[in-house]
Amino acid sequence: MFGLAVWLRVEPGFQEWVEFLDLGDYYIGTYILIVASVIVMVIAFFGSAAALMESALFLWINIGLQLFTFIFGLAGAAVLLDYSTYDSKIQPIIHRSMTSLIVNSQYHRQSQILKIVQENIGCCGANGPMDYLDLLKPLPSECRDTVTGNAFFHGCVDELTWYLESRSGWLAGLALTLCMLHFLK
Repeated sequence: MFGLAVWLRVEPGFQEWVEFLDLGDYYIGTYILIVASVIVMVIAFFGSAAALMESALFLWINIGLQLFTFIFGLAGAAVLLDYSTYDSKIQPIIHRSMTSLIVNSQYHRQSQILKIVQENIGCCGANGPMDYLDLLKPLPSECRDTVTGNAFFHGCVDELTWYLESRSGWLAGLALTLCMLHFLK
């Protein structure tokens, strides 16, 4: 879990998207799970020390850390999923960022970010191509399929949420599996 959480946090390509769209809240659950996985490593030490020294104090510390890790793992998985699934707290943040980029698309930096997001994800606007028309902006070529020329149907809010959901699902599933194993111990 530690390796997967750290990889999700520091992957350069993904981190760039998070910075472009101001999605820093997405990492809250990842941070919680990184801390929980470090505590799991500490539990291994206390469990081994308790067994080796037959110390009642270390056994109680081990039990307390197991309980704490169970709760922390559940909380981390819940927060991660709360900021990465469809109809979650991340969607209004993505919508606000995309709308801001469209409104300010006359500036070079915002235009480049918008171009990168829409080309790489295969989306158009925040909720779809109508966002450009509603904001009285021309529909850019990045909003169109290069083969058919048709505008992408889905907006970037949905596409990015599905992308985040697929990445977070593995980490949340692993965290919940480890919580189940802590409960069974």
